[in-house]
Amino acid sequence: MKIGFIGLGIMGRPMALNLKAAGHTLTVPERSSLTPEIRQAATVVGTPRDVAAASEVVILMVPDTPDVEAVLFGAHGAAEGLASGSLVIDMSSISPIATKDYARQVNAKGCDYLDAPVSGGEVGARQASLTIMVGGPDAAFARAKPLFDVLGKTITHVGAENGDGQTCKVANQIIVALNIQAVAEALVFAAKAGADPAKVRAAISGGFAASRVLELHGERMIKGNFDPGFRIRLHQKDLNLALSSARALNLSLPNTAVAQQMMSSCAAHGGADLDHSALVTAIEGLADFSLRVTK
Repeated sequence: MKIGFIGLGIMGRPMALNLKAAGHTLTVPERSSLTPEIRQAATVVGTPRDVAAASEVVILMVPDTPDVEAVLFGAHGAAEGLASGSLVIDMSSISPIATKDYARQVNAKGCDYLDAPVSGGEVGARQASLTIMVGGPDAAFARAKPLFDVLGKTITHVGAENGDGQTCKVANQIIVALNIQAVAEALVFAAKAGADPAKVRAAISGGFAASRVLELHGERMIKGNFDPGFRIRLHQKDLNLALSSARALNLSLPNTAVAQQMMSSCAAHGGADLDHSALVTAIEGLADFSLRVTK
């Protein structure tokens, strides 16, 4: 397929390259941050409108709701270049409510729209093992499924309504955040009590407390390796989406609110661009203790 890809950051770049490796053609907008690898793999054009005009399918992978709006409907936005019958796939993590509005505007141009946020981080993007949660019409999903198969391993058509995929992603981010906080609290507790946190992590990894967060992020916490796979500020944004949606639904999410405050604390102390496993530093701050102390 002729694919336009907008949003070539930590996750978008390997996703685009995986599509290229699968035999699809790529068109991307000019940015000073484009890597030589992307410039070699793709046709580079001036604006999102030019990307859409050259493409059958336009994929977005940008940070937040306002970014999607700007890319689609801002000056020289992709919506201006869409031909009837084009497909827009937003793989960003944004507001489910805004998604419904963006889909209506794209549908009015005779085009289909899918919201297809992902989970799996940079590693999942590179290894093409992402979990993809899709909302939108059945026919559009069937058309996009071969592309999703290139990018991920667990692909679920959550519902035929636009916004269903984004709602699923918000739920995913609640679970991930609470797991990160639980692992952080457990490891800080163990270390402060005098146990070796690495051995504690190894011991409980074989029991009912086992999780991918304990496996991957528990190790990051112990080693202090917070190079970003998924940044604090992005997870903070996702939890804000959860809490604002909960208010609209008259729903209480008390533990989500606490996790959001822990991430806000990390961001306030300069950690907004650290990996979300750095939430442990907020727990350590409350304890005035680091689990990485040398004994």
